[in-house]
Amino acid sequence: MHNKHRIATLLALTAALAGCGGGTDKNNTPAPAPAPVPSAPIGVNFVLPSNNVLEAGASDGLVVNVSVNGSPAPNGTNVTLEVNPAAAATVAPVAPSTVGGVASATLSVGSSVAASATFQVKASAVSQSNTAMDMVTYYVRPTPKALQVLVPAYFSSTGTSSPWNTLTAGATSYPDVQITAIANPHNGVITASTKVDADALKAITAFKAVTGTTNKVVGYVATASGSSGELSVTDVKATIDNYLTLYPGVLDGFFLDGMSTDSNRLVYFQDIYSYVQGKGSYKVIGNPGTYPAAAYASANSGTGVADVLVTYAGNAAAYQAIDPQPAHTWVYAKDNAAQAMLLHTASTCTDMQTALAKANSPRMNTGMVYATNLTIGTPWSALPTYWPQLLGTVDAINKKRTLPSC
Repeated sequence: MHNKHRIATLLALTAALAGCGGGTDKNNTPAPAPAPVPSAPIGVNFVLPSNNVLEAGASDGLVVNVSVNGSPAPNGTNVTLEVNPAAAATVAPVAPSTVGGVASATLSVGSSVAASATFQVKASAVSQSNTAMDMVTYYVRPTPKALQVLVPAYFSSTGTSSPWNTLTAGATSYPDVQITAIANPHNGVITASTKVDADALKAITAFKAVTGTTNKVVGYVATASGSSGELSVTDVKATIDNYLTLYPGVLDGFFLDGMSTDSNRLVYFQDIYSYVQGKGSYKVIGNPGTYPAAAYASANSGTGVADVLVTYAGNAAAYQAIDPQPAHTWVYAKDNAAQAMLLHTASTCTDMQTALAKANSPRMNTGMVYATNLTIGTPWSALPTYWPQLLGTVDAINKKRTLPSC
């Protein structure tokens, strides 16, 4: 009887252990309940990112609002996130759940994704009555370069009160800020009989000689005349040649004013650009004053028209409404230094800083800037009253420091 009692006890103990999952299973946590699937109509919309222009390797937050029957979705409602093409970026988590009607994730652009790439992120959610989705487009741009200043130096170079002296003094105070001055000693047309402007040559030489700087000077070249319309390619090439003869060794390139925005004069400007490239390492800055056709943005040998395009020239207030999306997203295939803006009527220092912050935003992708409080008529006849603050603002933006006080 004793053995029969021991066997019965062991069998009872074995059965008890089996019912508890066995003596060696220490993970007895039940599986999580599946996410709730709402029965009422569901809605999904991205909280549009403040910045949908990123660089390779960059990360950004994704935020999606989810509603059920017009109210915030219950906590735990799942959202599915997809990237197309999938190789462009990743999201984590790929199926975030809502808290207070909001689902969040992190978007990471692939480190080898090429500039000018475009991809979409789709968010979707399901209820028993419908499937809802929303999509946002992202653009990839080259890693931005430091902000530079482009100065229309169309002012007198004569005497100690010349703005060229103030320009040079500013360059001395802010040697880390690269300044490109557009010299205009002959109103953009130089003929064989034109004489050198000795004061302009002296001013240009002094500006470029500031220790520790990489200042540049480009010569102003007119491509159109108010009285005769388009200038001939022959005349424009003669102006370029005469610049190089009268101002040898001091010019870094040419500023082509009056550039078109459509394809009608594309071959004209391609011819001029190719001609300049044949002269040596000279930069060409073109001024259409607004976004031109995408063909103008190509700087490949034989097809380009400029290395830099002024994509906005005008009133500072109107600049706040300018947006390259969706019509001119070709700007994201180019360095920020390949786009410039020239603003007038930025009445205060604060207006100037607002404009420069916009230009420096990834969405604008503009790396050469200028703003003045002078107004339409003669906006480039002197430097702005806040010239030192303009240079200080660019310097602070580049160094990620607090902007100077206005």
